[in-house]
Amino acid sequence: MKQLLLLFVFTFTFSVQSQENLPTDYLSKEFHQGRREAFRALMPANSVAVVFSYPERVFSRDINYNFHQNPDMYYLTGYKEPDAVLLLFKENQTTGSETYNEILFVRERNAAKETWTGRRLGVEGAKSKLGFKTVYNGKDFNAFAIDFKKFSQLIYDKIPTDIDNNKSGSDLGGLIETFKSKASITAENDTANELFYNISSSLREIKTPEELELMRKSVKLSCIAHNEVMKAVGPDMSENEADGIHAYIHRHYGAEGEGYPPIVGAGANGCILHYGENNATKIDNQLLLMDVGSEYHGYSADVTRTVPANGKFTEEQKAIYQIVYDAQEAVFKICKAGTPLVALNETAKDVIAKGLIKLGIITDPKDVRLYYPHSCSHFLGLDVHDKGNYNGPQTLIKENMILTVEPGIYIPANSKCDKKWWNIGVRIEDDILMLKDSYENLSAESPRKWQDIEALAKQKSTFNEMKFPKI
Repeated sequence: MKQLLLLFVFTFTFSVQSQENLPTDYLSKEFHQGRREAFRALMPANSVAVVFSYPERVFSRDINYNFHQNPDMYYLTGYKEPDAVLLLFKENQTTGSETYNEILFVRERNAAKETWTGRRLGVEGAKSKLGFKTVYNGKDFNAFAIDFKKFSQLIYDKIPTDIDNNKSGSDLGGLIETFKSKASITAENDTANELFYNISSSLREIKTPEELELMRKSVKLSCIAHNEVMKAVGPDMSENEADGIHAYIHRHYGAEGEGYPPIVGAGANGCILHYGENNATKIDNQLLLMDVGSEYHGYSADVTRTVPANGKFTEEQKAIYQIVYDAQEAVFKICKAGTPLVALNETAKDVIAKGLIKLGIITDPKDVRLYYPHSCSHFLGLDVHDKGNYNGPQTLIKENMILTVEPGIYIPANSKCDKKWWNIGVRIEDDILMLKDSYENLSAESPRKWQDIEALAKQKSTFNEMKFPKI
């Protein structure tokens, strides 16, 4: 019995040791605390905000996908584990002798589970590393004395309904059920409204200096990856191999992965807006459209480049590419604070329509939607399609927003135009920091002009020299 106890103590001690050699540029606990204060300032009187972690998701049988935190939970707390809930109060609350304005319920420490699936912060870790004063284990939420019905308003995001519940009360399913029970929430009276989204959006759409530092890194290393593929690509390369070069470079520079499933499509595949198979075994002498951005410490880049696999644009490819480039340049001219957000897409659409008419591909400007079916811009940050105010013509660009500018033209086979244009898909996407009177192109390090792309394609990549055994 004594030996078993010693073994348990050893295992627990080993599992709780702090991980060494971690990056030093994560967001600080002071950043997250500041975001909570900013959120609280926008809450109405006598209100409480409730933020849940994201659930774990099954990859295969008893194996989960790598966990990805709810960006709002991460933004407000820095907590990166599942099975958690944050309560954020407008005013100070008192329970017994304790006064608080925020509570974090977290996963309980468990030596055996940590040996298998990794370290947990637990209550003490959340206090010391995240700066919270009031922290409890998730299992304590059910018995915690709080009357949600006394608040004038509950502020919470849409609650997922497809969450497993292991009946312990401490997993995400249990935390959600506890909240619904305490707040008397049913399917009929679920009061989740736009307030949570609006508060979160108004904060997250304006990037702080700390966020800008991470965004710059994420975009920069994404540009390096795009440039390396431009040098390495050839007709015999597969889509998957090009995808893999991006992935390797992202991780080489410390990115946790990609901010979204990479889109790496050759020829006809480049005409599919969210193509994700990336499994064509040869690119051949076609255009390769690569929409790939890293995720660095939670912040996603979103960069697209379109390159000729053989290093040289055909005349038709060049003509389509130039229209997209001209559309992007026209949009850049109005990128600044005060510009209506809808003006970006209207400007891009006008340039593309005129260009397609000039080439004889369409005759009516309204038909531009056949070959340019998406919008030009979206917010970028913790989500690749980040939270922000998309509410029509009244939405004005503000300083320190980051927006994509991504016009495109896609002409699939059997389109009602000359066959010489078929299977040409072009998108150019850059990540733009909006300034007071101008803009900064965060992704300018990766070339956009067709002449510059052809020049870069002439350079050799280290990946060209890599030799692997045949299988």
